[in-house]
Amino acid sequence: MTTAALTLDQDIWRPKYNPWLVAVVVSLAAFMEVLDTSIANVALPYIAGSLGVSNDDSTWVLTSYLVSNAIILPMTGWLAGAVGRKRFFMICLAVFTVSSLLCGFAPSLPFLLLFRVLQGAGGGGLQPMAQAILADTFPPEKRGLAFALYGITAVTAPTIGPTLGGWITFNYSWRWIFFINLPVGAMTWFLVRRFVEDPPYLQKLKRAGVKLDYIGIALLALGIGALQVLLDKGQEDDWFGSHFITTLVITSAVCLISLVIWEWFQKTPIIDVQMFRSFNFASSSLMMFMLGIMLFSSLVLMPLFLQTLLGYTSQLAGLALSAGGLVLLMEMPIMGQLTTKVQARRLIAFGWISLSIAMYYSTQRIDLQISFSAATWLRIAQVIGLGFLFVPISLVAYIGLPPEKNNSVAGIINFMRNMGSSVGTSIVTTLIARRSQLHQARLVEYARVDNPNFANAAQGLARQFASGGLSRHEANATAYAQIYQTLQAQAASLSYIDTFMVLSVGAGIMFFLSFLLEKNDPGGGGVHAAE
Repeated sequence: MTTAALTLDQDIWRPKYNPWLVAVVVSLAAFMEVLDTSIANVALPYIAGSLGVSNDDSTWVLTSYLVSNAIILPMTGWLAGAVGRKRFFMICLAVFTVSSLLCGFAPSLPFLLLFRVLQGAGGGGLQPMAQAILADTFPPEKRGLAFALYGITAVTAPTIGPTLGGWITFNYSWRWIFFINLPVGAMTWFLVRRFVEDPPYLQKLKRAGVKLDYIGIALLALGIGALQVLLDKGQEDDWFGSHFITTLVITSAVCLISLVIWEWFQKTPIIDVQMFRSFNFASSSLMMFMLGIMLFSSLVLMPLFLQTLLGYTSQLAGLALSAGGLVLLMEMPIMGQLTTKVQARRLIAFGWISLSIAMYYSTQRIDLQISFSAATWLRIAQVIGLGFLFVPISLVAYIGLPPEKNNSVAGIINFMRNMGSSVGTSIVTTLIARRSQLHQARLVEYARVDNPNFANAAQGLARQFASGGLSRHEANATAYAQIYQTLQAQAASLSYIDTFMVLSVGAGIMFFLSFLLEKNDPGGGGVHAAE
């Protein structure tokens, strides 16, 4: 080995402890945070009843968390550089754990919202810092394996969350969905303190000091806060039919555009928007945003369909989804191995086309007679493509960027996925509501007394009800009511088909974008040499 090679080896930083030990520790923290974003969903009715508030008011328990979480996510790279990544990670863990305790003891809704804001702020740093630590702890050629472990937390936790949350609130109390974070958070904090360390370049960055960008922070908080609230409340308030939502749209647009312009010319920006000059990073960010839409849209669609139209309980709907979570759990380690042998962009392309086909298949398979086993297999088909996306997209995002950008890359990538989940949920709820109205209006055109098919069906039902003891008037009214209920269910079913078709088209567009990504060397982790 040459002297130059020896010098290079000495310059390459390696952690003191086994990298896989570090990976398990930081992934545990990320899993706890991702789980918390979904576990509270099913507890809202219990929270509303316990604290004496309406169901609409209780939804602010979710919104308050998501707003503070979304504000912190994109600036985690800057915060890690300011105070040190390990210290920042430990601060986030401490804030998240303590605020979880306070949420569990909250005596009223205002106090619960305040503590949820603190919890969201602490949780905002856990996912990106976990990913950034993995990116530095493992050499590029092994990052895929590490990101596979992290992917298990990011992709499977939202699937487990609603089922676990429903079981806890039904058998114990909604307060325990927060208390369960305490032992995990405390144990993880001590493990991070013992085994995680900052690489030399981060220590140098911290010693150099970071200038506080007050204007950037203000624009970010206002812009992202307004965006998150409008996404969460838009459909509920009829979007642009509401002055409140319209004001939020204007505020968000002005602040975010101003933020990009302001940060572009800053020497020490809180968000390194200059990274978007890299087509590869910009494309990866877009794909991670779309992955968030696909993951959470399908996660909302299936249980909503099963519960509202087929009458499944939340526990039974969760069981139908759990098989998909198990498939992802088995798929992630395989993906980690594949990234060391196959170019990331090929895996990404396969993932998008698989997802597009699965969403289109859903449009053909979804109906009001679907069985439990068919719904389970349909969910498995929907998640197969997702497993081929998270790890390779995360890998591609780092290609061509220096190690000192790892914190910023992780922050923005995770922010894009989280915003995608919010946008996806808004798209799904809006499409279902609007398309249901459209299909109902079309189907009503056939429900006329001069339509012989409708008249015969109504008369047949009326005779059945009359034979059961109802008067002629009551039998006719009940028959019309049942036909209208069936019509509404059919209209809603058609709206789900439309929504899955939109998702199929979106995944298909991403499939073609995959081939524009830079080639990488699966064995070396870097950019493929130009041919």
